[in-house]
Amino acid sequence: MGEEGSGDTVHLLCLAASSGVPLFCRSSRGGAPTRQQLPFSVIGSLNGVHMFGQNLDVQLNSARTEDTTVVLIVGLEELTNIRNVERLKKELRASYRLIDSFLGDSELIGDLTQCVDCVIPPEGSLLQETLSGFAEATGTAFVSLLVSGRVVAATEGWWRLGMPEAVLLPWLVGSLPPQAARDYPVYLPHGSPTVPHRLLTLTLLPSLELCLLCGPRPSLSQLNPQLLERWWLPLLDPLRGCLALGPRALPDGFPLHADILGLLLLHLELKRCVFTVEPLRDKEPSPEQRRRLLRNFYTLVATTHFPSDPGPTEKTEDGVRPAQMPRACYLVLGPGTGWQLVALQLGLRLLLLLLSPQSPTHGLRSLATHTLHSLTPLL
Repeated sequence: MGEEGSGDTVHLLCLAASSGVPLFCRSSRGGAPTRQQLPFSVIGSLNGVHMFGQNLDVQLNSARTEDTTVVLIVGLEELTNIRNVERLKKELRASYRLIDSFLGDSELIGDLTQCVDCVIPPEGSLLQETLSGFAEATGTAFVSLLVSGRVVAATEGWWRLGMPEAVLLPWLVGSLPPQAARDYPVYLPHGSPTVPHRLLTLTLLPSLELCLLCGPRPSLSQLNPQLLERWWLPLLDPLRGCLALGPRALPDGFPLHADILGLLLLHLELKRCVFTVEPLRDKEPSPEQRRRLLRNFYTLVATTHFPSDPGPTEKTEDGVRPAQMPRACYLVLGPGTGWQLVALQLGLRLLLLLLSPQSPTHGLRSLATHTLHSLTPLL
């Protein structure tokens, strides 16, 4: 969906695999949810094409017009034996906010990279130590601290969560309306697709939440204000320092080159990433355009230059690496804009930068290398 224009309409249509009954349809225009729905005749036609293709071992994934894209999702195996369609539709409503956030213009990028969106707190060691102690006190191995859907700190158990739940859980919390506390049932697509876990959330400060993934215990009432105050009140100032990290991701004052308009840093083994378009907010392009440019550039380099399955390998002085694997690539946009994008991979880290037009092209790799070295201790 990254190729659509900013004013295009995107419809996400989910059909029952066996009957073709529409379970839900969510729509977005220009990155914002809309009430515009697909006519039933269009849904019926799409299902007819899907059924025809299925008999020929052809799967219909999407359909496009000049300004509209319909993405077709066929129900999972667990949803194919539907006993009560209306009840299922009602249960699926709990997912609408999450679905809408994927269709909208999100500030996150984990849906594309399949890496967990993270921020780098200024006092990360202190927050991590407190979080681990809090997890032990509550008897829960899976605990994280989130700001605006991004992970500030997490226990080892939380980091061991598989994909896609490691990306989905923070994204889900970030998509929900503000609430002091929640006890939310969740199914883990990889770890527990049939038995729900409990996702407990506790708001410490606006947009800053503690998340616990657990079974029957602890109850929400056990996580009383006294317990929270004992662990987190002494860290009030460091917690306040995390609030601005939502869109910025990096600590205040972190030295970035003046030409950098946005960056995406990925740790390919840990499956974590840092994404920000906050530098030089007063300059063009807008934050929304910056996000779109970096998302499209990531799609290009991940599928063309730095694929996850790089093919044959060869021995080098640095160890075994893919044969003919590029280390860097860049793209200059134009005419009329001149914004530049550069990607650099060193070891397990991949860095993408969006740069202003005045940055000299011959210095892109050097700038990217220096930036990656300065960011490496953080992720």
